[in-house]
Amino acid sequence: MPISAADRRHNDPETQIRTATAALEPRLIEIRRDIHAHPELAFEEVRTAGIVAAELARMGIAHRTGIGRTGVVGVIEGGRPGPTLAIRADMDALPIHEATGLDFASTVSGKMHACGHDIHTTTLLGAAEVLRDLAPQLAGRILLVFQPAEESLGGAAAMVADGVLEGVDMALGFHNQPDMPVGRFGYCRGSTLAAADRFDLTIRGKSGHAAHPEDAIDPIVAAGAFIGQAQTVVSREIDPLMPAVVTIGMVHGGSAPNIIPETVELRGTVRTLHHSARDTAEAALKRLVAGLEAMHRVQCTLDYRRGVPPLVNADSVLDPAIAAVRAQMGEVVDAGRPSMGAEDFAEFAERVPAFQLRIGSGAPGRRDHLHNDHYQPDERCIGLGVQALSRIALDMLA
Repeated sequence: MPISAADRRHNDPETQIRTATAALEPRLIEIRRDIHAHPELAFEEVRTAGIVAAELARMGIAHRTGIGRTGVVGVIEGGRPGPTLAIRADMDALPIHEATGLDFASTVSGKMHACGHDIHTTTLLGAAEVLRDLAPQLAGRILLVFQPAEESLGGAAAMVADGVLEGVDMALGFHNQPDMPVGRFGYCRGSTLAAADRFDLTIRGKSGHAAHPEDAIDPIVAAGAFIGQAQTVVSREIDPLMPAVVTIGMVHGGSAPNIIPETVELRGTVRTLHHSARDTAEAALKRLVAGLEAMHRVQCTLDYRRGVPPLVNADSVLDPAIAAVRAQMGEVVDAGRPSMGAEDFAEFAERVPAFQLRIGSGAPGRRDHLHNDHYQPDERCIGLGVQALSRIALDMLA
């Protein structure tokens, strides 16, 4: 008997994924609200990881716990041999006191899911259930990576150290975007998020009375010179077509208006989108510190620490991923701009071809932003994210 047009529509990937997601959405929202009400900071995600492990067990998906300390990794084996795609969601909250007034607001004082990682965790759980049922159609394997400690920029490295990327051929990440309306998706080619490096600088002089500066060595004057000169690193040493930011966010020195202090402490960050700009900035700041000692007679101690590298999207993952989202939901994808924010999914992208999808989460009538004590993403982004991730995985492992 020939297959009817109605049967073909029922069995096409778009309909299969959309129907399965619709059935899951009410439970996913319940899970998200439970996680939201019980936020856990970096490497403390014991309860959240327990929920993830319990859900994967309910689905019959093989998984391991304790990867990267508090991470969870599930595995879905396809019906045929093929490559391995890792899909990553982060689980940790922020040290922010929630002020939303929601019925499911944080029950933990000073902790809040203000970046939507509760959304991410739930979205990947939904995609896991959809993809479990689609597994016979897959040629390859899906790794479900529930990562701790993104906010401290250490969780991805911890999971990599525990071997999470062994045998992985490509990786997919995603993040909710309140500056994009729910229902829209975004991408950025090439470098999309910045390397995040930090430095602590202690400038030691000689304390003295303000009336007799000749008897002292003033570390505040030296600090002022460094602050001014540090801005020339971007304006005069880095290619103007390569974005970079040098920001000094903390200066501490002195306790009285008429006393020259012994020391001044500065703390800052360097953000760059390209490896060459990163190297240039580090070398320039170290040179400025050395010159400060000679010019101002001070002693300097510089602690310069490299953090996560730039997140660079690979076209080999980006292009099929965007094509899959369009195939599932139509022309809802927009090209975006890079950001100087940082994201430790970059640790994955340094090692395997990777792409981070932007999922609109902006609620109608709200102008929201991440890391905000009033942040309220539109929960419809969960189901839409499930559809997008599921279709990407299905098409890439077809």
